[in-house]
Amino acid sequence: MAATKQEQVYALLRERILDGEYGPGYRLVIDRIAAAAGVSALPVREAVRRLEAEGLVVFRPNSGAQVSPADPALWEETMTVLAVLEGYATAAAAPALAAGALEALGRETDAMAACLESFDALGFADANRRFHHVLHEACGNAALLDLLRSTERRLDALRRTVFTRIPYRGSDSIAEHRRLIALLRAGADAGEIERAAREHKLATVAAFRAWQAAVRAHEADALREPAAGAPVVPRSA
Repeated sequence: MAATKQEQVYALLRERILDGEYGPGYRLVIDRIAAAAGVSALPVREAVRRLEAEGLVVFRPNSGAQVSPADPALWEETMTVLAVLEGYATAAAAPALAAGALEALGRETDAMAACLESFDALGFADANRRFHHVLHEACGNAALLDLLRSTERRLDALRRTVFTRIPYRGSDSIAEHRRLIALLRAGADAGEIERAAREHKLATVAAFRAWQAAVRAHEADALREPAAGAPVVPRSA
């Protein structure tokens, strides 16, 4: 069945938001989008409402629809959702993982270790992504796989717009991968596998929260202490 005009516009706008082409605060002008897409304003409004329900768009008084502003809390919430989805997917994938898939998980973890030693953060992230995709692809649930991909893409957009860096857990992440591989090889209980995979993702959220707290504490200290060499101005009574 061919996609409706509303579905086509929705897919187009969603793609551009998740790819970062439409960044936080970008105004979605209904008439302009309708003219560019060759449709009436109605399917555009319906598509924008769908995006609002997903949290990707907000409506501002006197401004109309805008791409949702950068919000670290949204990254935390989305990571928590991914932790739940990935925990379930990993447990579901466990019985279907052949020897080749387990070897692939080991190779990607070794690649992460090599990148860590050579300070290759981009290569580390790529190997980490490939590791998790091996598990995603083996879960055997098309709807779950679609949710995982959608959530990952949303996280990618948030990483580019919310903050400049995410805590680099390096050796901890590698150790967690190796533990997960060991559980999979041993045919561990599904609940234990799901818990390990979920906690692996939640550890990144905990690291991010700790990093944020440290940044806030540093900024507070900077406000309390005058800059070196700066005169101390007495407060008025």
